Amino acid sequence: MVSPVHAFEGRPADGPRADPDPVRRSEVEVRAGLGIVGDRYFGQTVHRNAAVTFIDAASLDELAQTLDLPAPPDPVLIRRNITLRGFPIDTLAARPGHPGRRFTLDTGSGPIEFQAHRPANPCAWMDAVLAPGAFQALRTHAGIRTTPLTSGTLHLGPATLTLLDPDA
Repeated sequence: MVSPVHAFEGRPADGPRADPDPVRRSEVEVRAGLGIVGDRYFGQTVHRNAAVTFIDAASLDELAQTLDLPAPPDPVLIRRNITLRGFPIDTLAARPGHPGRRFTLDTGSGPIEFQAHRPANPCAWMDAVLAPGAFQALRTHAGIRTTPLTSGTLHLGPATLTLLDPDA
């Protein structure tokens, strides 16, 4: 997901504002130290350690089960850039006494290296755009914030995630 504007401004009761561009992409260009080209956080110094966000699709499956939803919510609604399935992405976040993990993601155009930082904690908007109770249900597994360390292109589809510091 790439969004040129922040949709969650104001009060959740007022609802999110619409994105001017489609947010789904079949590929995105990632630039080292800057983020995803076209995203609202691209090149923003204040968001340097949060330039690219990831979430585990299993968190959305669990959310649907916890809140008794008919299906997992659309990953676009949670406003993370990249949704992965098959790896517990939240385990890569920094925690007291331990820095976040380094990893690569390769979707066929070569690996791109990322440095994980803090968790991407949910906000009260989740109750408004997903379902009542989503904010609390997503605590501790709403994804991670990262900095891209190398540049490249990510494509929609199968990907390989490789830990660069497997013993950390």
